[in-house]
Amino acid sequence: MPARPDPEQIEAALLGGEARHTRAEAVRLSGAPPEFAGRVWRALGFPSRGEDAAAFTDSDVEALRTAADLLADGKVDEEAAIRLARSMGQTMARLAEWQTSIVSNLAFGRREGEDAEGPEGPEGPEGAGDDDGLGPLVGLTRELLPDVEKLLVHIWRRQLAASSARRLAFMESSDDAAPTYFPLAVGFADLVSFTNLSRELDEVELAEVVEGFESTATDIVSSGGGRVVKTLGDEVFFVANTPRQAAEIALRLSDGVATDIEVPDVRVGVAFGPILALLGDVFGTTVNRASRLTSFARPGSVLIDDAMAEQLEGESALQVAAVRPRHAHGLGRLQPYALRRVFTPAPATPAPGA
Repeated sequence: MPARPDPEQIEAALLGGEARHTRAEAVRLSGAPPEFAGRVWRALGFPSRGEDAAAFTDSDVEALRTAADLLADGKVDEEAAIRLARSMGQTMARLAEWQTSIVSNLAFGRREGEDAEGPEGPEGPEGAGDDDGLGPLVGLTRELLPDVEKLLVHIWRRQLAASSARRLAFMESSDDAAPTYFPLAVGFADLVSFTNLSRELDEVELAEVVEGFESTATDIVSSGGGRVVKTLGDEVFFVANTPRQAAEIALRLSDGVATDIEVPDVRVGVAFGPILALLGDVFGTTVNRASRLTSFARPGSVLIDDAMAEQLEGESALQVAAVRPRHAHGLGRLQPYALRRVFTPAPATPAPGA
């Protein structure tokens, strides 16, 4: 069995060069203030290394130089630069873990399948990267890197354009709106039987259910004009620009996910009102109301708050009906409303000869 590549080999392969600078050298070459450089490095989520360790690559130096230039040019202040670094570090760390999981399955899963059929050929995943001792995972990752990097930048730009447009629209929608405080429709979709399911299925089967739920929910939310804020395994937290969009998404989640036999029924709660948008997340009483409504909802149903009900008044395709008021700790008395579609009977087919 070939020796496993060490972290320095992997860094050199994926970062385009070996780590050859100490911290002091990297700071000096980048031109960044030492204290600022340390804060940026920690905000990005990278571990601290010894002062004398050659732990920084040329690309690390260039990244520090870019951050320092943003500060020196006055485009951002130090706190904004640190917040940007933290947002990118946390997002990219999760993205990297997710992508590594996918590529691992490609590299090792395909290899196991081909091993069952016969010896590995020179073009197979066993040979991808093995010529330099990196193994199938790092070898395949390096092969995918140029194309994935292009896709990543394009997707980020498109998401940034959409986010900027949404933020401007929100700020114009109300005299009380501010860059991080504006009205929004927020909702939760929760897997009802997840706890029981986690006892009945093994880890692989449970992961397949969760991935199927997240995939289906994300498709429904995105196609409906909403955005998934985050997923919590058995729960998806989403937002939409308007109550009408949120209502359609909620009903499709209630209908669409329930039709998948691999996923138990979901319950959905949606609320409308002012929220605080911060650190890529959404906070506030409106969010808490949506969460409580979800816990009150029955499997396969959608509950909304009174603000949503008021906004949906007059929607002929939707039925909104008050249900029993509930007390929610920290929120007081809540008046939920059940949200359903109005089904119009198909016209009767005339009898032959009528």
